[in-house]
Amino acid sequence: MIIVHHLNNSRSQRVLWLLEELGLDYELKRYQRDSRTMLAPPELKRVHPLGKSPVITEDNRTVAESGAIIEYLLERHGRGRLVPPAGSEGKLRYTYWLHYAEGSAMPPLLLKLVFSRIETAPMPFFAKPIARKIAQKGQKTYIDPQIRLHLDYLEDELGKNGWFAGDEFTAADIQMSFPLEAAAARIDLDGAYPRLAAFLQRIHARPAYQRALDRGGAYDLLS
Repeated sequence: MIIVHHLNNSRSQRVLWLLEELGLDYELKRYQRDSRTMLAPPELKRVHPLGKSPVITEDNRTVAESGAIIEYLLERHGRGRLVPPAGSEGKLRYTYWLHYAEGSAMPPLLLKLVFSRIETAPMPFFAKPIARKIAQKGQKTYIDPQIRLHLDYLEDELGKNGWFAGDEFTAADIQMSFPLEAAAARIDLDGAYPRLAAFLQRIHARPAYQRALDRGGAYDLLS
């Protein structure tokens, strides 16, 4: 049995979605973030030394990292579904987006989150103006331009095909959902990025996506 160690409001939502798309049975073990620090609970370290999610276990195997989990599940249980044919142009694009999502798209979004929290973090009164100024400058001069660069790129790429790897929905679209949902939580995509906004609307309407939400619970990235 596949066991998904599911942390609320995390990348493990993508794993639930993939499992629902494949129609696989799985067991869900829930973990809740600390309401103050928003970090994962220490119990997750009993599953994997880093104590992060997503992580799955099956037949005495432990697999972590979203991309690795996706590849593992598709190789073992996919029966050729949600992956373009080997050697095709679509497979090359698929592999690219599978790695791009966490390797390139997420870092500036994470920096945005961290620097935004610096502005409101508790600290001695004399340090607040300095910290706020550093955080605002970092966002204005580097982080925000980087996010716009990536969103412009993604908007253009979605204009070439219906989905990221080509004309058909693949697991690369599942992998790309998290950075785009993270971006939508911070930026209004509807005006400047209509293709990205439409992509999110399409994936959110998929029955398997809705079933994953029902299993995984509240997902605040959507709010």
